[in-house]
Amino acid sequence: MKRVLSVLALAAASSLAVPALARSRGIDTTRFQARATGTAEWWPNDSPGTAVATVDLEGYDLLVDMPFSGLVGTTIDAHIHCCTSAPGSGAAPVALPLVGLPIGVRDGNYSATLQLAENWTYDPAFLESTGGTAKGGFLTMVRALDAGTAYVDIHTGEFPNGEIRGFLVAPPVPEPAEWALLAGGLASLWGIGRNRRR
Repeated sequence: MKRVLSVLALAAASSLAVPALARSRGIDTTRFQARATGTAEWWPNDSPGTAVATVDLEGYDLLVDMPFSGLVGTTIDAHIHCCTSAPGSGAAPVALPLVGLPIGVRDGNYSATLQLAENWTYDPAFLESTGGTAKGGFLTMVRALDAGTAYVDIHTGEFPNGEIRGFLVAPPVPEPAEWALLAGGLASLWGIGRNRRR
């Protein structure tokens, strides 16, 4: 039991410390998340649908996981759009089609790896606007992710221009109070393990 608690405590501390350490050294995060809703659409709507997208950048691969549910219409398409003029606002052209999205459903999950080093991964118009090469598309996309000006959008038959969308942003860095809470929790775990040993 003590070993399990120690491993859990170490995992919790590591998961919080790595992003904070990276930021303190000026290294940008490689994880971005979005909560897509109808009210976040460029023309807001009252769809009860939601999606939670997690996007991890690993080298030239973009790993996308996006469960969605509660859509009013059935899915016809989904994309990552890039790049708005300001974080969280405006509309942008399609940059990355989310090929393989389950079509004709109101609930589901999209999970895929987008190969950003390949020209065919990008929408042709976006690729052309970034110099016509995957390198230009990649650099533009990475800058947009860092700036919060790229978003996921799920399109349905009811809302062909987009039923739900969410801007991709870096997860928040823990506040000092959260660090104190973590330290207290770790101390408690240590104390439990120590008492059980006696």
